[in-house]
This record gives sequence, structure tokens and C-alpha cells, in this order.
Amino acid sequence: MAPAPAAAEDLFRKIEHAPASEVWLDSGFATFHVDDDKGLNGRNPGAGLEYRFSSTMSATAGRFLNSDNDHTVYAGVIYQPYQIGPVRLGAVFAALNGYPKMRDGGWFPALIPTATIEYKRVGVNLAFVPGYKDKLHAGVSVQLKFRVW
Repeated sequence: MAPAPAAAEDLFRKIEHAPASEVWLDSGFATFHVDDDKGLNGRNPGAGLEYRFSSTMSATAGRFLNSDNDHTVYAGVIYQPYQIGPVRLGAVFAALNGYPKMRDGGWFPALIPTATIEYKRVGVNLAFVPGYKDKLHAGVSVQLKFRVW
């Protein structure tokens, strides 16, 4: 007999808050831009760290080569209170710099919807980057990560 299909409440759930302590080493990004005809850099090498201090929140910081071929430094908090199957859902609340058309390369706040999937010591962050006028470029960024502790 075939197993019964999973109920919707089993597939989509709110993650219960619980203390945690994990350190992840993050790569730079591969970005797939909405406007791929603008000659934007989709290879965004860099490095970062995540420290997961609860089941729903992590602190993150790092540096990468952005879509405009300038260096960006970022720091923020990842909040992912929901899960669909093995995929965590939420957003990154961050401060970034290095985009020449956004505040002349200075710091600015960002809210970036994010999905994460992890298996043991490896994971992937997917960021759905919203565009802003001609200052920031919309796209989907993929970031590999490795749990080191």
C-alpha cells in the first residue's frame, strides 16, 4: 500500500525558537541577474561567516566582489522562522556598501528574502535580491556554505 500524502501542515511549518551554536563558512556568490544584458558581473567571489545562535536566527558578515565589479562588505542578521520541507525561509536584514550608484558606494540597509537548505555540514543560501532603480540590480544569488563548528 502506498504511503499517504503528507498533510500541508507537515510540509509547511513554523520553526520553534531554540538556542543553537553553529559556525558556517560562506563562499561568495553566483548571481543570475534579471537584466543580464547590462554586462553585470555574475561571478561574485568572496568569503563570509555565519554564526547561528538560535534555530531561527544567525549573524552574518563577509566581503565579496559585487555585480558592479567593486568590493562589498556586509553585516546583518538572517531570520528564517518558517520551513517548507527541508528549506528554511525568511530574510536577511543587512547593511552593505560598495555599490557605486547607491549612496556613492557608502553603507545602506537591505532586506533580502532568503531560502536555505542544509545537509549535515554543507548548505546553500538562495537570496532573491530586489532591484532598486538603476542603483541595484535584481537577481537570484546562490551561496555555498560549510559548517565548521
